[in-house]
Amino acid sequence: MAALESAFAALARLTVFIAAASLCALVGLLAWQVFGRYVLNASPSWTEPLALTLMSVAALFGAAVAVRSESHFAFPTLVESSPKAVRGVLKVFARLIALVFGAALGGFGAFMMADSWAVPMAGAPIPEGMSYVGLAGGGALIALFALERLIFGDAPDPHHEAPAEA
Repeated sequence: MAALESAFAALARLTVFIAAASLCALVGLLAWQVFGRYVLNASPSWTEPLALTLMSVAALFGAAVAVRSESHFAFPTLVESSPKAVRGVLKVFARLIALVFGAALGGFGAFMMADSWAVPMAGAPIPEGMSYVGLAGGGALIALFALERLIFGDAPDPHHEAPAEA
């Protein structure tokens, strides 16, 4: 079980890295678009569709990490003010909702990505299916991290370091 938990932790770190890299690329891309429009007076056509794709990746991969840390898709006031027995049921229910919606997002995103892969993206030299990478990948990660929370229970406290092993 420890190996599985460390694999989930590594996947979460990779997910954060991809979301952060998407945000950084988005900032650079939009800066180039503004420079092209106002300085060169020739706005590149490929920046807008790529910006939307990067924004989708950053938002949905970030949401997946939030599901893992249980800071997303929940009603914390209701859960924390409930009796302990009800609190457990509400947490399981929230995790199940995240699992179902994540699986739906991932499945439909994968279907849309495959369905539009042969179509060229308007304004960019890549397949239209690329615009659904964030939806497919983020949805799958949301479902996977919700499943992790169902299996392992509460998220580890990110501010509490585990004791060093001897």
